[in-house]
Amino acid sequence: MIRHIVMWRLRAANPEEKRAACELVKRSFESLRGQIPGMMHLEIGIDRSHVDYACDVVLMSEFESVAALEAYGTHPEHLRVRNELQGLRTARHQVDYAVGDGS
Repeated sequence: MIRHIVMWRLRAANPEEKRAACELVKRSFESLRGQIPGMMHLEIGIDRSHVDYACDVVLMSEFESVAALEAYGTHPEHLRVRNELQGLRTARHQVDYAVGDGS
């Protein structure tokens, strides 16, 4: 199994815009549940700490294989979400790793 974690910092002029942007990201990615072959789990969270070094939103998803994760990258529903959110982020961080391999 491959775990795919992505964290974003989002563009916003004020706290209300930031909350709205975070909720949009959350709703958009949650719409992928059941749509992506090989995606076994999807969880998305909004930061509650508000510390200056925190990201705003985190996505944790699990795929049955590396091939399933690679297919996700070009899946039409994933591309739809990426297009919906284009221009919203100021930073993106990603980690993909095999679960339980000791690495």
